[in-house]
Amino acid sequence: MSSEKIHVDHKLPKAIESLLVRLRDGGFEAYVVGGAVRDILIGKEPDDYDVTTSAEPREVIQVFGEKFCHPTGISHGTVTVISEGVPVEVTTFRVDGDYLDFRHPEEVRFTRSLEEDIKRRDFTINALALSPDGTVIDFCGGIKDLERRLLRTVGDPKERFTEDALRILRGLRFASEHGFRIEEETSREMISLKDSLSALSVERIWKEFSRLICGTYCAPVLRRYFDIFTVFLPEIAPMRGFEQHNPHHIFDVWEHTLAAMTYVPPTVVLRTAILFHDIGKPSCFEIGQDGIGHFRGHPKVSAAMADTILTRLKVDTDTRETVILLVKAHDVPLDPLMKNVRRRLAQYGEERVRLLLEVKRADISAHSMKSAYRLSELSSFEVLLDQAIREQQCFSFSSMNVNGKDLIELGIPAGVRIGSIKKQLLNEIIDGNLENEKTALLQRAQAIWKECQQ
Repeated sequence: MSSEKIHVDHKLPKAIESLLVRLRDGGFEAYVVGGAVRDILIGKEPDDYDVTTSAEPREVIQVFGEKFCHPTGISHGTVTVISEGVPVEVTTFRVDGDYLDFRHPEEVRFTRSLEEDIKRRDFTINALALSPDGTVIDFCGGIKDLERRLLRTVGDPKERFTEDALRILRGLRFASEHGFRIEEETSREMISLKDSLSALSVERIWKEFSRLICGTYCAPVLRRYFDIFTVFLPEIAPMRGFEQHNPHHIFDVWEHTLAAMTYVPPTVVLRTAILFHDIGKPSCFEIGQDGIGHFRGHPKVSAAMADTILTRLKVDTDTRETVILLVKAHDVPLDPLMKNVRRRLAQYGEERVRLLLEVKRADISAHSMKSAYRLSELSSFEVLLDQAIREQQCFSFSSMNVNGKDLIELGIPAGVRIGSIKKQLLNEIIDGNLENEKTALLQRAQAIWKECQQ
Protein backbone atom coordinates (compact mmCIF):
# COMPACT_ATOMS: atom_id res chain seq x y z
CA MET A 1 0.00 0.00 0.00
CA SER A 2 1.49 3.34 -1.04
CA SER A 3 1.38 6.28 1.31
CA GLU A 4 0.70 9.97 0.95
CA LYS A 5 2.69 12.46 2.98
CA ILE A 6 2.01 16.10 3.81
CA HIS A 7 3.61 18.53 6.23
CA VAL A 8 1.75 20.42 8.95
CA ASP A 9 2.93 23.22 11.19
CA HIS A 10 1.79 22.19 14.64
CA LYS A 11 3.67 22.52 17.88
CA LEU A 12 3.28 19.33 19.85
CA PRO A 13 3.03 19.54 23.65
CA LYS A 14 6.44 19.29 25.28
CA ALA A 15 5.63 15.94 26.92
CA ILE A 16 4.65 14.37 23.56
CA GLU A 17 7.54 15.85 21.60
CA SER A 18 10.06 14.76 24.24
CA LEU A 19 8.65 11.23 24.30
CA LEU A 20 8.79 10.85 20.51
CA VAL A 21 12.35 12.16 20.36
CA ARG A 22 13.58 9.81 23.09
CA LEU A 23 12.06 6.78 21.39
CA ARG A 24 13.65 7.80 18.08
CA ASP A 25 16.98 8.44 19.75
CA GLY A 26 16.67 4.90 21.11
CA GLY A 27 16.50 3.58 17.55
CA PHE A 28 12.72 3.14 17.24
CA GLU A 29 9.97 4.68 15.12
CA ALA A 30 7.40 6.73 17.03
CA TYR A 31 4.35 8.69 15.92
CA VAL A 32 1.27 10.47 17.15
CA VAL A 33 -1.71 8.59 15.70
CA GLY A 34 -5.47 8.61 15.46
CA GLY A 35 -7.86 11.33 16.53
CA ALA A 36 -5.16 13.82 17.49
CA VAL A 37 -3.81 13.86 13.93
CA ARG A 38 -7.35 14.18 12.56
CA ASP A 39 -8.05 17.12 14.85
CA ILE A 40 -4.81 18.86 13.88
CA LEU A 41 -5.70 18.59 10.19
CA ILE A 42 -9.16 20.10 10.71
CA GLY A 43 -7.73 22.93 12.82
CA LYS A 44 -8.90 21.70 16.21
CA GLU A 45 -6.60 21.45 19.24
CA PRO A 46 -6.49 17.77 20.29
CA ASP A 47 -7.86 16.82 23.70
CA ASP A 48 -5.28 14.07 24.06
CA TYR A 49 -2.51 12.37 22.13
CA ASP A 50 -2.02 8.67 21.41
CA VAL A 51 1.48 7.51 20.59
CA THR A 52 2.46 4.37 18.68
CA THR A 53 5.95 2.96 18.29
CA SER A 54 7.92 0.10 16.78
CA ALA A 55 9.40 -0.53 20.24
CA GLU A 56 7.91 -3.47 22.10
CA PRO A 57 6.74 -2.85 25.69
CA ARG A 58 9.95 -4.16 27.24
CA GLU A 59 11.93 -1.89 24.93
CA VAL A 60 9.80 1.13 25.85
CA ILE A 61 10.55 0.40 29.51
CA GLN A 62 14.26 0.13 28.71
CA VAL A 63 14.20 3.57 27.05
CA PHE A 64 12.41 5.40 29.87
CA GLY A 65 13.20 3.24 32.88
CA GLU A 66 10.83 1.29 35.13
CA LYS A 67 10.41 4.29 37.44
CA PHE A 68 8.61 6.24 34.69
CA CYS A 69 6.66 3.36 33.12
CA HIS A 70 3.43 1.66 34.17
CA PRO A 71 2.28 -1.49 32.32
CA THR A 72 -1.36 -0.40 32.12
CA GLY A 73 -2.23 -2.56 29.10
CA ILE A 74 0.91 -4.49 28.43
CA SER A 75 -0.86 -7.57 27.00
CA HIS A 76 -2.13 -5.30 24.21
CA GLY A 77 1.19 -3.49 23.89
CA THR A 78 0.37 -0.38 25.96
CA VAL A 79 2.71 1.18 28.49
CA THR A 80 1.88 4.46 30.23
CA VAL A 81 5.02 6.59 30.24
CA ILE A 82 5.46 9.61 32.51
CA SER A 83 6.98 12.18 30.16
CA GLU A 84 7.78 15.63 31.57
CA GLY A 85 5.47 14.77 34.46
CA VAL A 86 2.57 13.89 32.13
CA PRO A 87 1.19 10.31 31.68
CA VAL A 88 1.15 9.29 28.00
CA GLU A 89 -0.09 5.97 26.64
CA VAL A 90 2.47 4.40 24.28
CA THR A 91 1.33 1.39 22.24
CA THR A 92 3.48 -0.92 20.15
CA PHE A 93 2.68 -1.37 16.43
CA ARG A 94 0.41 -4.39 16.39
CA VAL A 95 -1.79 -6.65 14.31
CA ASP A 96 -5.02 -7.93 15.86
CA GLY A 97 -6.25 -11.49 15.62
CA ASP A 98 -9.84 -12.57 15.09
CA TYR A 99 -12.65 -10.86 17.02
CA LEU A 100 -15.27 -13.29 18.32
CA ASP A 101 -17.22 -11.04 20.70
CA PHE A 102 -17.63 -7.79 18.70
CA ARG A 103 -15.07 -6.18 20.99
CA HIS A 104 -11.82 -8.02 21.86
CA PRO A 105 -9.24 -9.59 19.53
CA GLU A 106 -8.45 -13.19 20.44
CA GLU A 107 -4.76 -12.40 20.15
CA VAL A 108 -2.43 -9.49 19.51
CA ARG A 109 0.79 -9.77 17.52
CA PHE A 110 3.42 -7.04 17.65
CA THR A 111 4.94 -5.80 14.41
CA ARG A 112 7.69 -3.41 13.34
CA SER A 113 5.51 -2.07 10.51
CA LEU A 114 3.61 1.19 10.88
CA GLU A 115 1.57 0.29 7.80
CA GLU A 116 0.35 -2.99 9.33
CA ASP A 117 -0.64 -1.14 12.50
CA ILE A 118 -2.50 1.54 10.56
CA LYS A 119 -4.45 -1.02 8.51
CA ARG A 120 -6.16 -2.41 11.66
CA ARG A 121 -7.71 0.96 12.61
CA ASP A 122 -11.36 1.92 12.25
CA PHE A 123 -11.86 4.87 9.89
CA THR A 124 -9.52 6.39 7.33
CA ILE A 125 -9.67 9.78 9.02
CA ASN A 126 -8.25 8.13 12.17
CA ALA A 127 -5.66 6.07 10.28
CA LEU A 128 -3.08 8.86 10.15
CA ALA A 129 0.35 9.12 11.73
CA LEU A 130 2.30 12.27 12.62
CA SER A 131 6.07 12.30 13.05
CA PRO A 132 7.90 14.80 15.31
CA ASP A 133 8.99 16.85 12.28
CA GLY A 134 5.37 17.52 11.24
CA THR A 135 5.07 14.88 8.51
CA VAL A 136 1.64 13.26 8.27
CA ILE A 137 1.74 9.74 6.82
CA ASP A 138 -1.45 8.41 5.23
CA PHE A 139 -1.78 4.85 3.91
CA CYS A 140 -5.57 4.79 3.58
CA GLY A 141 -6.71 8.00 1.90
CA GLY A 142 -7.69 9.66 5.15
CA ILE A 143 -6.34 13.06 4.10
CA LYS A 144 -8.57 13.17 1.03
CA ASP A 145 -11.53 11.87 3.04
CA LEU A 146 -11.04 14.69 5.54
CA GLU A 147 -11.01 17.20 2.69
CA ARG A 148 -14.25 15.67 1.37
CA ARG A 149 -15.66 15.38 4.92
CA LEU A 150 -16.28 11.70 4.22
CA LEU A 151 -16.37 8.97 6.85
CA ARG A 152 -15.17 5.64 5.51
CA THR A 153 -13.80 2.51 7.17
CA VAL A 154 -10.28 1.26 6.62
CA GLY A 155 -10.90 -1.67 4.30
CA ASP A 156 -14.07 -3.77 4.45
CA PRO A 157 -16.69 -2.06 6.70
CA LYS A 158 -18.32 -5.38 7.61
CA GLU A 159 -14.98 -6.64 8.90
CA ARG A 160 -14.26 -3.44 10.83
CA PHE A 161 -17.68 -3.37 12.53
CA THR A 162 -17.57 -7.08 13.28
CA GLU A 163 -14.23 -6.56 15.03
CA ASP A 164 -15.75 -3.98 17.37
CA ALA A 165 -19.44 -3.08 17.18
CA LEU A 166 -18.79 0.14 19.08
CA ARG A 167 -17.25 1.47 15.86
CA ILE A 168 -20.81 1.85 14.56
CA LEU A 169 -21.58 4.39 17.29
CA ARG A 170 -18.13 5.97 17.02
CA GLY A 171 -18.73 6.59 13.33
CA LEU A 172 -22.13 8.13 14.01
CA ARG A 173 -20.58 10.25 16.73
CA PHE A 174 -17.96 11.59 14.28
CA ALA A 175 -20.76 12.41 11.84
CA SER A 176 -22.68 14.19 14.62
CA GLU A 177 -19.70 16.16 15.89
CA HIS A 178 -18.13 17.15 12.57
CA GLY A 179 -20.90 16.85 9.98
CA PHE A 180 -19.10 14.10 8.05
CA ARG A 181 -21.03 12.35 5.31
CA ILE A 182 -20.91 8.57 5.80
CA GLU A 183 -19.75 6.62 2.75
CA GLU A 184 -22.50 4.47 1.25
CA GLU A 185 -21.11 0.99 1.95
CA THR A 186 -19.99 2.04 5.44
CA SER A 187 -23.49 3.36 6.13
CA ARG A 188 -25.14 0.21 4.81
CA GLU A 189 -23.05 -2.06 7.04
CA MET A 190 -23.70 0.13 10.09
CA ILE A 191 -27.41 -0.50 9.66
CA SER A 192 -26.99 -4.16 8.71
CA LEU A 193 -24.91 -4.93 11.80
CA LYS A 194 -26.87 -2.76 14.23
CA ASP A 195 -27.98 -5.70 16.38
CA SER A 196 -24.35 -6.43 17.27
CA LEU A 197 -24.54 -3.39 19.58
CA SER A 198 -26.45 -5.64 21.98
CA ALA A 199 -23.18 -7.44 22.73
CA LEU A 200 -21.58 -4.27 24.11
CA SER A 201 -21.55 -3.10 27.70
CA VAL A 202 -24.04 -0.34 28.42
CA GLU A 203 -21.20 1.80 29.80
CA ARG A 204 -19.44 1.82 26.41
CA ILE A 205 -22.70 2.57 24.62
CA TRP A 206 -23.55 5.50 26.89
CA LYS A 207 -20.04 6.95 26.64
CA GLU A 208 -20.33 7.22 22.84
CA PHE A 209 -24.02 8.05 22.68
CA SER A 210 -23.80 10.86 25.25
CA ARG A 211 -21.11 12.49 23.10
CA LEU A 212 -23.09 11.87 19.92
CA ILE A 213 -26.18 13.73 21.14
CA CYS A 214 -24.01 16.74 22.00
CA GLY A 215 -22.79 17.05 18.43
CA THR A 216 -23.73 20.01 16.24
CA TYR A 217 -25.23 17.63 13.68
CA CYS A 218 -26.93 15.20 16.07
CA ALA A 219 -30.45 15.76 14.68
CA PRO A 220 -29.77 14.54 11.12
CA VAL A 221 -27.76 11.59 12.48
CA LEU A 222 -30.55 10.60 14.88
CA ARG A 223 -33.03 10.92 12.02
CA ARG A 224 -31.06 8.99 9.39
CA TYR A 225 -29.93 6.18 11.67
CA PHE A 226 -33.03 5.93 13.86
CA ASP A 227 -33.21 2.12 13.58
CA ILE A 228 -29.70 1.77 15.00
CA PHE A 229 -30.59 3.72 18.13
CA THR A 230 -33.70 1.63 18.78
CA VAL A 231 -31.40 -1.35 19.46
CA PHE A 232 -30.47 0.10 22.86
CA LEU A 233 -33.33 2.62 23.12
CA PRO A 234 -36.39 0.59 22.05
CA GLU A 235 -38.63 3.07 23.90
CA ILE A 236 -38.11 5.71 21.19
CA ALA A 237 -39.59 3.50 18.45
CA PRO A 238 -43.24 4.68 18.88
CA MET A 239 -42.19 8.35 18.67
CA ARG A 240 -41.34 8.34 14.96
CA GLY A 241 -44.37 9.13 12.83
CA PHE A 242 -46.66 9.66 15.85
CA GLU A 243 -48.81 12.60 14.78
CA GLN A 244 -49.87 14.96 17.55
CA HIS A 245 -53.12 16.34 16.06
CA ASN A 246 -52.66 19.60 17.94
CA PRO A 247 -52.51 23.16 16.52
CA HIS A 248 -49.51 23.94 18.74
CA HIS A 249 -47.47 21.25 16.97
CA ILE A 250 -46.25 21.10 13.39
CA PHE A 251 -44.17 17.91 13.76
CA ASP A 252 -44.74 14.34 14.87
CA VAL A 253 -43.32 13.46 18.30
CA TRP A 254 -39.91 12.35 16.97
CA GLU A 255 -39.42 15.28 14.61
CA HIS A 256 -40.48 17.69 17.36
CA THR A 257 -37.83 16.12 19.61
CA LEU A 258 -35.12 16.47 16.96
CA ALA A 259 -36.09 20.08 16.30
CA ALA A 260 -35.98 20.87 20.02
CA MET A 261 -32.50 19.35 20.31
CA THR A 262 -31.18 21.95 17.87
CA TYR A 263 -32.34 24.75 20.19
CA VAL A 264 -30.81 23.55 23.44
CA PRO A 265 -27.13 24.01 24.48
CA PRO A 266 -24.98 20.91 23.80
CA THR A 267 -24.59 19.51 27.30
CA VAL A 268 -25.29 15.89 28.19
CA VAL A 269 -27.97 16.78 30.75
CA LEU A 270 -29.89 19.17 28.49
CA ARG A 271 -29.67 17.08 25.32
CA THR A 272 -30.72 13.94 27.20
CA ALA A 273 -33.62 15.74 28.86
CA ILE A 274 -34.85 16.99 25.48
CA LEU A 275 -34.42 13.56 23.90
CA PHE A 276 -36.71 12.01 26.51
CA HIS A 277 -39.05 14.89 27.39
CA ASP A 278 -41.91 13.60 25.22
CA ILE A 279 -41.02 9.90 25.10
CA GLY A 280 -44.19 9.08 27.03
CA LYS A 281 -46.53 10.92 24.68
CA PRO A 282 -47.55 7.96 22.49
CA SER A 283 -48.81 6.04 25.53
CA CYS A 284 -50.74 9.09 26.84
CA PHE A 285 -52.44 10.12 23.61
CA GLU A 286 -56.17 10.78 23.41
CA ILE A 287 -58.36 12.70 20.98
CA GLY A 288 -60.80 15.19 22.47
CA GLN A 289 -64.35 15.74 21.23
CA ASP A 290 -63.00 18.72 19.31
CA GLY A 291 -60.63 16.44 17.39
CA ILE A 292 -57.55 17.88 19.11
CA GLY A 293 -54.90 15.55 20.48
CA HIS A 294 -54.04 15.65 24.17
CA PHE A 295 -51.25 13.99 26.17
CA ARG A 296 -52.38 14.37 29.76
CA GLY A 297 -49.81 13.27 32.30
CA HIS A 298 -47.08 12.72 29.73
CA PRO A 299 -44.33 14.55 31.69
CA LYS A 300 -44.70 12.11 34.59
CA VAL A 301 -44.80 9.10 32.26
CA SER A 302 -41.82 10.41 30.27
CA ALA A 303 -39.83 10.95 33.49
CA ALA A 304 -40.51 7.38 34.62
CA MET A 305 -39.41 6.04 31.22
CA ALA A 306 -36.27 8.20 31.31
CA ASP A 307 -35.48 6.84 34.76
CA THR A 308 -35.79 3.27 33.47
CA ILE A 309 -33.59 3.97 30.45
CA LEU A 310 -30.86 5.85 32.30
CA THR A 311 -30.78 3.24 35.06
CA ARG A 312 -30.42 0.51 32.44
CA LEU A 313 -27.54 2.42 30.82
CA LYS A 314 -25.90 2.86 34.26
CA VAL A 315 -25.77 6.64 33.90
CA ASP A 316 -24.32 8.44 36.93
CA THR A 317 -26.82 9.37 39.63
CA ASP A 318 -26.51 13.16 39.36
CA THR A 319 -27.10 13.17 35.59
CA ARG A 320 -29.98 10.72 35.88
CA GLU A 321 -31.74 12.60 38.68
CA THR A 322 -31.33 15.99 36.98
CA VAL A 323 -32.65 14.68 33.67
CA ILE A 324 -35.65 13.07 35.38
CA LEU A 325 -36.48 16.33 37.16
CA LEU A 326 -36.25 18.34 33.94
CA VAL A 327 -38.40 15.88 32.00
CA LYS A 328 -41.02 15.79 34.75
CA ALA A 329 -41.06 19.60 35.08
CA HIS A 330 -40.85 20.58 31.41
CA ASP A 331 -44.54 21.56 31.31
CA VAL A 332 -44.49 23.36 34.67
CA PRO A 333 -45.53 27.01 34.11
CA LEU A 334 -42.88 29.67 34.68
CA ASP A 335 -45.12 32.71 34.99
CA PRO A 336 -43.18 36.00 35.11
CA LEU A 337 -44.12 37.06 38.65
CA MET A 338 -41.53 37.43 41.40
CA LYS A 339 -43.40 35.18 43.82
CA ASN A 340 -43.43 32.46 41.17
CA VAL A 341 -39.70 32.92 40.59
CA ARG A 342 -39.03 32.55 44.31
CA ARG A 343 -41.28 29.50 44.49
CA ARG A 344 -39.44 27.75 41.65
CA LEU A 345 -36.12 28.64 43.25
CA ALA A 346 -37.34 27.12 46.52
CA GLN A 347 -38.56 24.05 44.65
CA TYR A 348 -35.59 23.36 42.35
CA GLY A 349 -32.65 25.63 43.24
CA GLU A 350 -31.04 28.17 40.91
CA GLU A 351 -28.99 25.77 38.78
CA ARG A 352 -31.91 23.54 37.93
CA VAL A 353 -34.29 26.46 37.33
CA ARG A 354 -31.85 27.78 34.73
CA LEU A 355 -31.64 24.32 33.14
CA LEU A 356 -35.43 24.13 33.10
CA LEU A 357 -35.56 27.49 31.31
CA GLU A 358 -33.32 26.07 28.58
CA VAL A 359 -35.46 22.95 28.22
CA LYS A 360 -38.68 24.95 28.01
CA ARG A 361 -37.20 27.38 25.47
CA ALA A 362 -36.10 24.51 23.24
CA ASP A 363 -39.45 22.73 23.59
CA ILE A 364 -41.46 25.86 22.75
CA SER A 365 -39.16 26.79 19.86
CA ALA A 366 -40.02 23.44 18.25
CA HIS A 367 -43.78 24.16 18.48
CA SER A 368 -45.91 26.02 15.95
CA MET A 369 -46.03 29.82 15.96
CA LYS A 370 -49.13 29.63 18.17
CA SER A 371 -46.78 29.03 21.13
CA ALA A 372 -44.23 31.74 20.28
CA TYR A 373 -45.64 34.21 22.86
CA ARG A 374 -44.44 31.85 25.61
CA LEU A 375 -40.82 32.60 24.72
CA SER A 376 -41.23 36.24 25.78
CA GLU A 377 -42.77 35.04 29.05
CA LEU A 378 -39.70 32.92 29.68
CA SER A 379 -37.45 35.90 28.98
CA SER A 380 -39.42 37.98 31.50
CA PHE A 381 -39.16 35.16 34.03
CA GLU A 382 -35.38 35.05 33.53
CA VAL A 383 -35.08 38.81 34.12
CA LEU A 384 -36.86 38.37 37.44
CA LEU A 385 -34.71 35.33 38.22
CA ASP A 386 -31.55 37.37 37.71
CA GLN A 387 -33.00 40.09 39.94
CA ALA A 388 -33.88 37.63 42.70
CA ILE A 389 -30.37 36.20 42.69
CA ARG A 390 -28.74 39.63 42.47
CA GLU A 391 -30.77 40.93 45.39
CA GLN A 392 -30.21 37.71 47.36
CA GLN A 393 -33.92 37.37 47.91
CA CYS A 394 -35.14 34.73 50.33
CA PHE A 395 -36.29 31.42 48.85
CA SER A 396 -34.77 28.83 51.20
CA PHE A 397 -34.50 28.09 54.92
CA SER A 398 -30.82 28.99 54.84
CA SER A 399 -31.61 32.50 53.56
CA MET A 400 -34.27 33.21 56.21
CA ASN A 401 -33.31 35.66 58.95
CA VAL A 402 -34.43 33.29 61.70
CA ASN A 403 -33.43 29.73 62.45
CA GLY A 404 -34.60 26.86 64.60
CA LYS A 405 -32.69 28.09 67.63
CA ASP A 406 -34.47 31.47 67.42
CA LEU A 407 -37.85 29.73 67.42
CA ILE A 408 -36.92 27.51 70.38
CA GLU A 409 -35.97 30.63 72.35
CA LEU A 410 -39.54 31.87 71.74
CA GLY A 411 -40.73 28.85 73.70
CA ILE A 412 -41.64 26.67 70.73
CA PRO A 413 -40.57 23.09 71.56
CA ALA A 414 -37.99 21.46 69.32
CA GLY A 415 -39.31 18.90 66.87
CA VAL A 416 -41.75 18.66 64.01
CA ARG A 417 -43.51 21.93 64.93
CA ILE A 418 -40.33 23.94 64.35
CA GLY A 419 -40.00 22.61 60.81
CA SER A 420 -43.68 23.19 60.08
CA ILE A 421 -43.55 26.80 61.31
CA LYS A 422 -40.36 27.52 59.36
CA LYS A 423 -42.02 26.18 56.22
CA GLN A 424 -45.05 28.42 56.72
CA LEU A 425 -42.81 31.45 57.29
CA LEU A 426 -40.88 30.69 54.11
CA ASN A 427 -44.07 30.31 52.07
CA GLU A 428 -45.34 33.67 53.30
CA ILE A 429 -42.00 35.31 52.42
CA ILE A 430 -42.08 33.74 48.96
CA ASP A 431 -45.66 34.93 48.38
CA GLY A 432 -44.65 38.46 49.40
CA ASN A 433 -46.89 38.50 52.48
CA LEU A 434 -44.07 38.64 55.02
CA GLU A 435 -40.78 40.55 55.17
CA ASN A 436 -37.60 38.54 55.66
CA GLU A 437 -36.79 40.61 58.76
CA LYS A 438 -36.03 38.98 62.10
CA THR A 439 -38.48 40.88 64.31
CA ALA A 440 -41.34 40.42 61.85
CA LEU A 441 -40.50 36.74 61.45
CA LEU A 442 -40.40 36.11 65.20
CA GLN A 443 -43.71 37.90 65.72
CA ARG A 444 -45.32 35.86 62.97
CA ALA A 445 -43.82 32.61 64.31
CA GLN A 446 -45.24 33.36 67.75
CA ALA A 447 -48.67 34.01 66.25
CA ILE A 448 -48.56 30.72 64.30
CA TRP A 449 -47.55 28.87 67.45
CA LYS A 450 -50.47 30.35 69.39
CA GLU A 451 -52.84 29.27 66.61
CA CYS A 452 -51.45 25.76 66.85
CA GLN A 453 -52.19 25.64 70.59
CA GLN A 454 -55.82 26.65 70.26
